[in-house]
Amino acid sequence: MWGQTVVKKLAFLLFILVGIGWLASCRVQEVANSGGDIAIGSKAFTEQAILGEILAQHIEANTNLKVARRLRLQGTFICHNALKSGEIDGYVEYTGTAFAAILQKTPISDATAVYQQVKQAYAVQFSLEVMPPLGFENTYAIIIRGKDARQYNLTTISQLVDFQDNWRPGFGYEFFDRADGFPGLVAKYGLKFAKTPKVMDLGLMYRALVFNQVDLVAGNSTDGLIQKLDLFHLQDDKHYFPPYEAVPIFRQATLAKYPQLRGVIEKLDGIITATEIQAMNYQVDGEFRPIEAVAREFLLSKGLIKK
Repeated sequence: MWGQTVVKKLAFLLFILVGIGWLASCRVQEVANSGGDIAIGSKAFTEQAILGEILAQHIEANTNLKVARRLRLQGTFICHNALKSGEIDGYVEYTGTAFAAILQKTPISDATAVYQQVKQAYAVQFSLEVMPPLGFENTYAIIIRGKDARQYNLTTISQLVDFQDNWRPGFGYEFFDRADGFPGLVAKYGLKFAKTPKVMDLGLMYRALVFNQVDLVAGNSTDGLIQKLDLFHLQDDKHYFPPYEAVPIFRQATLAKYPQLRGVIEKLDGIITATEIQAMNYQVDGEFRPIEAVAREFLLSKGLIKK
């Protein structure tokens, strides 16, 4: 069992994270109303905000365009609809999410096939351009407490069968309903949890896991807090989850209006590794550094912007 000191430290850390999330939301509302030639959006979690800021700073440094940040716009469907309607001009999506959630296709494991099908369908159906992948994949991750993994010698999702009568899962709203989410997961692995999954905001899942309100969650493989909070990512041993390559997606109309954008975005092709994005996530969530500073340091390290 953890000592009281460790629990208090974790409680303080999570309290700070909630406060940072609230402040970030306030800032989002502020910048959302600022003008710009184009608008970059993101979903409502740390990695997405970092990627949105990387796009925005990269564009501003290498074109004469002013970028409005409309970050943390909640989930996939809100961002997708904002892009289609022109509320934003671009954001970073994950190919598996686009494939399964937006296009409603049965998940497959071939990363190249998923990318090509998403690229073609987005162009035809939505007049959206799927740009080259950024270089890393952020898959769904079934995560448990590290102490439970060590105590029960757990390494794979298949082993959860032995704990389905007593453990309670906790998931975000999207994961609970998506084709590549909870319904398919339990069917693939033959899981029948006796306790109803707790559906919660993504920002609260790790808090609930650490404080034993749930016993497993569906997080992201590149989350910076996995190591910080002594959590464990179970192996997807039956290869249920599709590939989730991070790709910038832009409106074709915006690319036509500002031709210089295409070449600038294509410079980000393969530029970010999984290790690098996880480190950036940790700098924000674990060290409480400003997203703007983290994004700028990354772009400087790659020679994409100048001091």
